[in-house]
Amino acid sequence: MSSPETITAPRPARRLTIARAISEAIGQEMERDPSVLVMGEDIRKLGGVFGTTTGLFDKFGAERVRDTPISETAFIGAAVGLAASGMRPIVELMFVDFFGVCMDAIYNLAAKQSYFSGGQVTCPMVLMTSVGGGYGDAGQHSQTLYATFGHLPGLKVVIPSNAHDAKGLMLAAIRDPNPVIFMYHKSLQGMGWLGTVQRSITDAPEGDYIVPLGKAAIVREGSDITLVGLGLSVHHALDAAARLEKQGHSAEVIDLRSIAPLDRETVRASVRKTGRLLVVDDDYMSYGVGAEIIASVCEAGIPLRAAPHRIAHPDIPVPFTPVMEHFVLPDADKVTAAALTLLES
Repeated sequence: MSSPETITAPRPARRLTIARAISEAIGQEMERDPSVLVMGEDIRKLGGVFGTTTGLFDKFGAERVRDTPISETAFIGAAVGLAASGMRPIVELMFVDFFGVCMDAIYNLAAKQSYFSGGQVTCPMVLMTSVGGGYGDAGQHSQTLYATFGHLPGLKVVIPSNAHDAKGLMLAAIRDPNPVIFMYHKSLQGMGWLGTVQRSITDAPEGDYIVPLGKAAIVREGSDITLVGLGLSVHHALDAAARLEKQGHSAEVIDLRSIAPLDRETVRASVRKTGRLLVVDDDYMSYGVGAEIIASVCEAGIPLRAAPHRIAHPDIPVPFTPVMEHFVLPDADKVTAAALTLLES
């Protein structure tokens, strides 16, 4: 007599914000690995200004969840030392704009530690930081600066666009032996006072899973044009793709997920199919991610139906006034218009 078939009920979806996904990933890794600890400003009882450490202090205590003074140079330098000593620190730089006061610790220490020691001393450290404008916070609290860090050898740089990826990327980042810059966009974070793109709130499994660093995702398939984005600009591209579909055009949308390492081949394969390329980036225009993606395609000799194009923040400081700020920020309207120009070429 055969055994009855075992039917497993489908796992119910858990819709998480990116903030909750990050804090869950950190908490799970702290449970698994006693060498993991968290440092930063206002991360204990407040749970971080952007919700990245919510609940961790109550669970793990003051030894492993450490509030720091307002001295980025001190606590990021300390994190590099902890990493060299066998710990796996996660350190929060509240706004990426503050990197200037601690860049020596980030680039001359963290990024180069493994190289200078011939691989004998690694730096398994995650520096997580908020990016992005749209809130009238002016030039010292609104930049993204992806390319600034992606340009520097020795650093890995990731930018999630949704909660599922945020958790998997954070778990991968903590376990990586290299320093990882983990950037989260304020508009996707899920904090009520910021407002959140609802598409970023996704299912994230409760268990352990990894989203590999350096592997882009095709989040919408298409045949007429390739739209490439990261973080918030993925959502601009998806909104534009939906509008283009109503006009009879099929847009493929790629979420880079990380820029160091950069998944050039996924982009190239898409452009070989579509023949058109538009890169959407909310960092500064010059010397940025858009230029790098376009160069990667052109260097591969891929035949194009139209000249590739990039949309980015112009090379000016982020304006303070909302009207001026939103005028220069990338959005779905600008992506749609640029895509139509390419499609009509």
